[in-house]
Amino acid sequence: QVQLVESGGGLVQAGGSLRLSCAASGRTFNMYAVGWFRQAPGKEREFVAAISRRGGGTYYADSVKGRFTISRDNAKNMVYLQMNSLKPEDTAVYYCGAGSSTVAADSASYSWKGQGTQVTVSS
Repeated sequence: QVQLVESGGGLVQAGGSLRLSCAASGRTFNMYAVGWFRQAPGKEREFVAAISRRGGGTYYADSVKGRFTISRDNAKNMVYLQMNSLKPEDTAVYYCGAGSSTVAADSASYSWKGQGTQVTVSS
């Protein structure tokens, strides 16, 4: 069992930056890939980024490639999402998920998910 808590969301102007954090409980956290997803009002949840168990492999949605960076610190049971050059269309609730053995873009592949953190980008 892994419990996840996201933080770091907020209101930022277009072009600004935020760093989201995903804190995990459980000694087995480093056995799993971790993904970030987002859901805007009235839209389906969509994949943002994922990182492999040891952090050697990363995978991004085309819409965030070059602007967002995912990283992890297994010693601290933390995963981060650095978001730069934010756009109004990045506005959403952002969730982290864990439990997949490999990086995956399908949220159903991740057994555990957090409650989310709101990111709002103003134009």
